[in-house]
Amino acid sequence: MPQAADTLMLVADIGGTNTRVALAQGRDVLAKSIRRYANAGETGLEPVLRRYLAEEGNPGLAAACVAMAGPVKDGRGTLTNLDWSMDKDTLAGATGAGVTAILNDLQAQGHALGFLGAGTTREILPFPEASAHAAKLVVNVGTGFNIAVVFDTEGGRLVPPAEAGHVTLPVRSDEDLRLAKFVGATHGFASVEEVLSGRGIVQVHDWVGHEAGTPTSSSSAEIMAALDRRDERAVRAARVFVRYLGEVSGDLALVTLPFGGVWLVGGLARAFAPYLQEFGFAEAFRDKGRFSEFMDGFGVGVVEDDNAALIGCAAHLSGLLRVGHSPA
Repeated sequence: MPQAADTLMLVADIGGTNTRVALAQGRDVLAKSIRRYANAGETGLEPVLRRYLAEEGNPGLAAACVAMAGPVKDGRGTLTNLDWSMDKDTLAGATGAGVTAILNDLQAQGHALGFLGAGTTREILPFPEASAHAAKLVVNVGTGFNIAVVFDTEGGRLVPPAEAGHVTLPVRSDEDLRLAKFVGATHGFASVEEVLSGRGIVQVHDWVGHEAGTPTSSSSAEIMAALDRRDERAVRAARVFVRYLGEVSGDLALVTLPFGGVWLVGGLARAFAPYLQEFGFAEAFRDKGRFSEFMDGFGVGVVEDDNAALIGCAAHLSGLLRVGHSPA
């Protein structure tokens, strides 16, 4: 059905492997319009967007927003794991939209909070009652690791970008130090992302084998399948992974004070959601010495809506259209 050009928007979620594009009206992403494109073989994002619009009959657009898995600065985003970049002028040229925005993918996830469908969040720790302006924290565990802090101010929602996956991996025990040295020997630096990500669970699993004297390697998909079978090595690796996720998430909660909740997103967060309680996420999250009881002020949930970044782009554009401008 044709849509009115004064309300129709283009939203896109660009990862290192795939790009998903959709049309939206207001905060509503039109489910039947969602298309997925493999990035392999493409020369950049602009031809992907032009192809999508041609397939949709080249509709007129009021606005366009892309969420990119990489750093964004001054209206320009660059993918971390692919040599693609996009700025607002190029986005406007590719789509014909008058209002444009470039977001980090975690910023888009932050803008989605409060607009996700019912039943799309799995509660891990209970959410205490909080004020409407309480900060929220989004923690992504997927191909990479990153965060976004969400501030709901009187003037609207603010979600600044971050690159938190590249901070130093915390070390609290001899076991932690051995893991950090193992990861650092391969990559030169033991960052949080080298443990809490898709390649991170692979490295933790490799390290468990190294510790046991059986140094074989498996893919993340193979590890998760082995975990479902309760394979001993996969279970040990998963316990280490979950403990780190709890510790790091708790550290980040103390830094940002998200009394509006901590929201875990990303494919690996969803895959581990059934194991978080069993493998000690809550205990690791709360293990902050004399501040352990203080940690009860932060609820934690896993967002299980795969379209959250698209919804966040639509919510962000809706806000821009309401105020009638497009900030850098």
